[in-house]
Amino acid sequence: MNRKKWLSYAITAFAAAVVSIFLFSFIDSKEDHPSGETHANETGESEPASGGENGVINNVENDVNSDKANINNSIDNQIENGNNNSIDNNITNNINVNVDVNVQNDITNNTDGASSNQDQSTDESNDAENDQNSSEESSNQSSSDQNASGNGNGSEEVVWGVDSASLTTNDLLSCVRENFGDPAIWGRYLGEKEGVSAGITPEEIELLHTEGIEILIIWNHFTNATGYENGQNEARQAIEEARQLGIPEGVAIFADIEPNYPVDSEFIRGYYEGISESSYVPGVYGVFDSERALFTEYAAAAENHSDLQNDMIIWTASPQVGITTKENAPAYNPEAPEGSQIYGWQYGLDAQTCNIDTNLFRGALSDYLWS
Repeated sequence: MNRKKWLSYAITAFAAAVVSIFLFSFIDSKEDHPSGETHANETGESEPASGGENGVINNVENDVNSDKANINNSIDNQIENGNNNSIDNNITNNINVNVDVNVQNDITNNTDGASSNQDQSTDESNDAENDQNSSEESSNQSSSDQNASGNGNGSEEVVWGVDSASLTTNDLLSCVRENFGDPAIWGRYLGEKEGVSAGITPEEIELLHTEGIEILIIWNHFTNATGYENGQNEARQAIEEARQLGIPEGVAIFADIEPNYPVDSEFIRGYYEGISESSYVPGVYGVFDSERALFTEYAAAAENHSDLQNDMIIWTASPQVGITTKENAPAYNPEAPEGSQIYGWQYGLDAQTCNIDTNLFRGALSDYLWS
């Protein structure tokens, strides 16, 4: 081969390599924060490209395992004068957060086409996936993958359910299904409290279980939630009622602390320890608004008792959104003390059409229900 031909081939090969490198960009960024409050900010911006066919691939992945997280993913693609543009944006958030996570995924594609005598086509693929286990708010611009109830939990299902002070009959069940939706969970009371609530009966239990509905158990035979011995006494009565009814071990019994009841940390601790000594699981229901005594007293009870914080299940009635149908249920956003085991949110009170309240529950609550 003569020297001129060899030089010509070398220049051609070098030019082809430069063009190939220029046409494809790859961004792969990953943040892993094992603990504490996490701020994962991933930004990918493509370089302006011009001429010929443009192929841009942006991959952003965040793996977060912490107490709290704020994640902001931003991709900005600027492509100029390309005949054929191919854009593939992928954002994956793998998140395991105990309390709060805020996620925002922003994708912007700006393609400035060729002159009017040229044909331009642009293929855009924008995928933002949040795989999360938390109470969180997320915002995905361009593409969002959340579950149907809008809770953004991804890896954990959130289910819709009701609770009622009335006996569960075929008529009441039909009323709920026709006007609100099909509940997965139905909250009912242990024993009758005259003028307040009817106690659950064997007939109700059979009906709900036949219909594939799990039962949440509530104890409300008190109006004063103060004092350690008082808490222990209420736990003993609840356990006795549960055993007589044949409720199996492992089911949670929720102490119903209404907003007008006096409450202190000693009652909460007494009830927790009393139920924990049995085969049942301690739970507490109430308005866990940060301005209310229940919120403060629960936090005080849990402060020096890590077992209470880890084992007592919280079902909160805060904040109040109002009664909705299952289809129009809000995103799962309950309020409760930091670090508490918040499994349920009664977001709507006192439906007019049927005597029910409306709720959202974490799917994991199923382990503590009567099914």
